[in-house]
Amino acid sequence: MRDIAVFSGSAHPELAAEICLHLGVPLMPTKTSRFANDCIEVQLQGNCREKDVFLIQPLVPPTQENLVELLFMLNAARGASAGRITVVLPHYAYARSDKKDAPRISIGGRLVADLLTTAGADRVLAMTLHSPQVHGFFNIPVDHLHALRELAEHFRGYDLSNTVVVSPDLGNAKEAAAFARLLGVEVAAGAKQRFADDKVVISAVIGDVTDRDVIVLDDEIAKGSTVFELLDRLRERNVRSVRVACTHGLFTNDAIKRLSGEREIEEIVCTNTVPIPPEKVTEKLTVLSVAPALAEAMRRIHNGESVSALFA
Repeated sequence: MRDIAVFSGSAHPELAAEICLHLGVPLMPTKTSRFANDCIEVQLQGNCREKDVFLIQPLVPPTQENLVELLFMLNAARGASAGRITVVLPHYAYARSDKKDAPRISIGGRLVADLLTTAGADRVLAMTLHSPQVHGFFNIPVDHLHALRELAEHFRGYDLSNTVVVSPDLGNAKEAAAFARLLGVEVAAGAKQRFADDKVVISAVIGDVTDRDVIVLDDEIAKGSTVFELLDRLRERNVRSVRVACTHGLFTNDAIKRLSGEREIEEIVCTNTVPIPPEKVTEKLTVLSVAPALAEAMRRIHNGESVSALFA
């Protein structure tokens, strides 16, 4: 593929390398230096002039460090006369800060979108944003992918004759319903209230889950508070088995160990939008790759083809 230059930040170079393998292009080197006063400097060590430049960087912990590095990469690409700059955001952490739900609170999802645009982004390629309105925070084109196809392909390998997809909350019910349609099964949802980052209450599960095999679908799992709360409600309904699926498997602290320790949970499935450290991998964890989907979307963007056709 000609006239394309792909660079990766420090957040997830393994995913960037896999994307480039599918694209058939080299991953160009990036050098990040840190000065004595803790300031960083980023150098893109490849020609950008008039090229279609893609910068791959999920916003994962350390989130602020990775965000600043991405902003500097954008600045460097724009200063190097890039023809067009596309930010590839496999995970947009600030998408969860999407509304003013308390007095005098910041809305990080919109602010970071503005920062990316100001730094030089011409368009964004994102994967499974936390909520649909985040798409509108950007004043530049956004191609929004989801991982439902990859997840559905995995679960089609099981007997789904007695299966129901359960969304932990009503906000994710539309995605859960789309996932259930791909699998040809029914859907249910939890009635959830969030009181703090790690304090949620699910008062009921809406739908028939009694004596069923359950696939819990969420966009992101960090501490796992929502899944543990939902698991309590599912136990009360005597479900037969539970599998947990998400796009972004952050699994902070000991979340994956605790989830794997739950007797009812037979499998935890996530994608590689964020890096999974080897020490967090358990026998119950399955990681699916979204590199082919991101690579195909990048190819279509570069060639001026429809990205939405990927979901037709």
